[in-house]
Amino acid sequence: MASHRRPKQPSRTRVTVLTTAAAAAVALSSQAANAAPSEKPSKDEVKAKVDKLYEEAEQATEKYNGAKEKQEKLQKEISTIQDNVARGQEEVNELRDGLGSMASAQYRSGGIDPALQLFLSADPDDYLDKASTLDQLSAQQVEALKKIQEKQRELAQERAEASDKLKDLATTRTELGKKKSEVQGKLAEAQKLLNSLTAAEKAALAAEEERASRASERTALGGSNAPATGRASSAYGAAQSKIGSPYVYGASGPSSFDCSGLTSWAFAQAGIQIPRTSQAQANAGTRIYSQSDLQVGDLVIFYGDLHHVGFYAGNGQVLHAPRSGTVVRYESINNMPYQFGVRI
Repeated sequence: MASHRRPKQPSRTRVTVLTTAAAAAVALSSQAANAAPSEKPSKDEVKAKVDKLYEEAEQATEKYNGAKEKQEKLQKEISTIQDNVARGQEEVNELRDGLGSMASAQYRSGGIDPALQLFLSADPDDYLDKASTLDQLSAQQVEALKKIQEKQRELAQERAEASDKLKDLATTRTELGKKKSEVQGKLAEAQKLLNSLTAAEKAALAAEEERASRASERTALGGSNAPATGRASSAYGAAQSKIGSPYVYGASGPSSFDCSGLTSWAFAQAGIQIPRTSQAQANAGTRIYSQSDLQVGDLVIFYGDLHHVGFYAGNGQVLHAPRSGTVVRYESINNMPYQFGVRI
């Protein structure tokens, strides 16, 4: 006969746990369904981030420019030293040939002086330090040996100097490569952010910058500031002729520029050589700390580490190469933290 036992009912505790778990799952599912997607950064937020990256890239650019300038200077110095060493070695060879001629003459007349014979087979320094050797040489031979000794010492010093500069050059090239990579990394990151904007947002940003630049140009050209004079006027005029030229890091003209590349190029057109980097240009003339004392054509230095420079254009405006993605243009001096002006 079959059993008619009632099936075991779940305990109250188990029912409560299961019910709670099910309710939680429903709640989480509902939250997931209703959760808003992560908000896309606004156009202004992207611009702020991009501007910060461009500022960091420009800091690295000025360090890159400094390393590049040092590299070029070292290469010139090394080339000069190597030329001097080559000429010096030729002089030594000629002096040695002269002593060889003396030896041949002595041989024909009855034999070579023992001291001269020793010299021709080894270093003369060992013999010039010995008075007994000097006694055995003619005045002409002594003079020739002294010249050789002096020239050899000079060559040794120049070779040591060249060796040190070659090591410095290798270090500078390594630094140059690091700074170049740093700049490229910042620019790539900025471009990635810009690519996240819609075409309409990009157009809006470009229009805003264009309006601001035109307003700055009208203010600079329509004001009452006295025009630049002398070579400052020529340099400023050269910079004005490059309005619209693109900013390219490390560039110093004539078709593209970074900030200090524009100022150094412009002064070169006026016949004045100023340093390549903004930090060095900050020490290239008389500092003007009050904006009210600035004159058109003065350099203007920005940021605490002095990594940006432009020309004062009058009426609170500057003419400069702002950053990657822009061109040489006018902007308000208040767009960046002013440090001081420099009158070349």
